[in-house]
Amino acid sequence: MAKIISWATCGVEPAVMGTGPVPASKKALEKAGWTINDIDLVEANEAFAAQSLAVMKELNIPKEKLNVNGGAIALGHPIGATGTRILVTLIHEMKRRKSKKGLATLCIGGGMGISMCIENVI
Repeated sequence: MAKIISWATCGVEPAVMGTGPVPASKKALEKAGWTINDIDLVEANEAFAAQSLAVMKELNIPKEKLNVNGGAIALGHPIGATGTRILVTLIHEMKRRKSKKGLATLCIGGGMGISMCIENVI
């Protein structure tokens, strides 16, 4: 359904733990040879509303590309399965829209962030 192009993890100071996806996304995009402008859709963890807005602002993600079906507040934030929920939601929405490139990202307690660049293959 989708091909993993790159992924990256990164850590930030725990005081700004929700921003971990920012450097992780920048690293994943660099490894893929992409910029945020190349991305058709972004599915980002929404640990809380302000956290996802900070990631959107810092990465310059257009709001019409971010969590197009709602974030965790609308869809859920399952403990231990958030990454799967985010990735599967992104893949299915990319299929539905026939999008080419996507970015999945989430913050992890304590200041970590993880991001993955994927391509639609079907």
